[in-house]
Amino acid sequence: MNLNKIRSFCRVFRTAVGAGLVGYAIGSGNSWFYLGVLVLFVGLFDICPLCIFSKKCDINEN
Repeated sequence: MNLNKIRSFCRVFRTAVGAGLVGYAIGSGNSWFYLGVLVLFVGLFDICPLCIFSKKCDINEN
């Protein structure tokens, strides 16, 4: 399994979802959607909290 493809897709997906949630929060006024900032941060800086704790998607795996 090629983890580089999965990680690159996840990064783009997380960034898009985070930006969408923040945009919706601004448009609707619902402050709960500002949690999208966390998703946006994870996508932009390519940090996966689940991968850090589970160690299942290590980039060095074969």
